[in-house]
Amino acid sequence: MKPDIHPDYHEITIIMTDGTTYKTKSCMGKEGDTLRLDIDPKSHPAWTGQQRIIDTGGQIAKFNKKFAGIGARKKA
Repeated sequence: MKPDIHPDYHEITIIMTDGTTYKTKSCMGKEGDTLRLDIDPKSHPAWTGQQRIIDTGGQIAKFNKKFAGIGARKKA
């Protein structure tokens, strides 16, 4: 391996959607940083078989407001 070209590989803390935590090694951030997951195997429909809508930053409400009038035809 060439020296000084690889990112720093250090320990970080992962917080799952249900609040459980574990430590792992990663190149993300710096030593001791925390990564909070929005989706993980305990909540993702691919693993659970259940649908769940995750509205990050009000995107669904923004979409509904923008396109509320589309499809609603007025009778002549």
